[in-house]
Amino acid sequence: MIPDLKEIYLGQLIKQRVSECAISVTRISKFLQCSEEEVEKIYEKKSVEADVLLKLSKLLEYDFFRVYSQHLILYSPQASMKYKCNKTQLPSFRKNIYTKEIVEFMLDLLETRQKSKTQIIQEYGIPKTTLYKWIAKYQK
Repeated sequence: MIPDLKEIYLGQLIKQRVSECAISVTRISKFLQCSEEEVEKIYEKKSVEADVLLKLSKLLEYDFFRVYSQHLILYSPQASMKYKCNKTQLPSFRKNIYTKEIVEFMLDLLETRQKSKTQIIQEYGIPKTTLYKWIAKYQK
């Protein structure tokens, strides 16, 4: 199942991954150094603290931060906005790298007829040629 990248409910994604990996709540609670009740509460949260999320990403061998990165790629304003700030000493990342999950998400939107090619191009800012290359290369 491809997660909804517009409305992220991290607790649900964590619970799904725990289920897939068949890891007990007891093991998670020991790893996080918290009670089993606190672990169960994590499953109900929309967001999770970064340090806890990092630990869960390691334990469950899944990059939960990438869910947020993919959201930024799809829904953040273009770099040409008037509030653009180029000066930074922070590391810079390329925005135009589309992960396998994003490609699958876009193609799934097309296959299920939730969005048309034009809608995807306009709403997500995917270049027309890129979308057509994905269709030719990956679509079943």
